[in-house]
Amino acid sequence: MDTRDAIRTARNQGLDLVEISPNAQPPVCKIIDYGKFQYEAKKRANEAKKKQVTVSVKEIKFRPGTDDHDYNYRVKHAREWLEDGDKVRAAIAFRGREMAHRELGAKILARLIKELSDMADVEVAPKMEGYQMFTILTPKKAKVVKPPEKPKTDKPSGGGTGEGSKPSE
Repeated sequence: MDTRDAIRTARNQGLDLVEISPNAQPPVCKIIDYGKFQYEAKKRANEAKKKQVTVSVKEIKFRPGTDDHDYNYRVKHAREWLEDGDKVRAAIAFRGREMAHRELGAKILARLIKELSDMADVEVAPKMEGYQMFTILTPKKAKVVKPPEKPKTDKPSGGGTGEGSKPSE
């Protein structure tokens, strides 16, 4: 349809000529109420935004002399965060003379990466930045396994041991 004819038809109906897909050949237009079109587009955008998953970066901090109990406690939290779909940034802060023993920090990060390798991939390899050595771990793209539902036990109807009925032997 010619553009002028489409505009004339839209005005006669009290509606607007709205261009739906300008990149198509020929461009696709509809005769609709423009306010309603905007409202529906905004509604679709909000629905898409609701379904969008936001990934946050959680941080765990270590020191070169972090003890096993503290280390295990932090690893447990990192596991929980990775299960929830968040990224984990593991940082080791060095102070003063600790900078001379960077290999201690590298060992801690290597151990962390090894222990979390079943559920995490390394996004950023361990590297030094100022007085911190850090790495970033992301959850693996694995299928979510739902726990199996408990089987429902159906009780036979009418076969109970109430009054007037004998228990079956």
